[in-house]
Amino acid sequence: QVQLVESGGGLVQPGGSLRLSCAASGSIFSISSMGWYRQAPGKGRELVAAMTTGGSPNYTDGVKGRFTISRDNAENTVYLQMNSLKVEDTAVYYCNVRNRYGHAYWGQGTQVTVSS
Repeated sequence: QVQLVESGGGLVQPGGSLRLSCAASGSIFSISSMGWYRQAPGKGRELVAAMTTGGSPNYTDGVKGRFTISRDNAENTVYLQMNSLKVEDTAVYYCNVRNRYGHAYWGQGTQVTVSS
């Protein structure tokens, strides 16, 4: 019943920008946080950015100053603005939503490729 629809991925040159979006729908009831994870080739899934409901955003050190997470609470949508992209940002980016009971919901993933 719960579905997270992601969009905005693609191929971009180093130094370029992309904006990811994720719209959540279904019986989540109480969302405690929304955020983004990524998984690069040969690596595990890692947190990129997250924002608790009514709280402030958190970022992994590698993206601070370049990425910005934002939410539209009325539409249960989370965004990730990615600027000054680097080759090492190449990964599949996954939207994540958590409820108050610790259950996690995941999007299908959207590919971000930074390459010359």
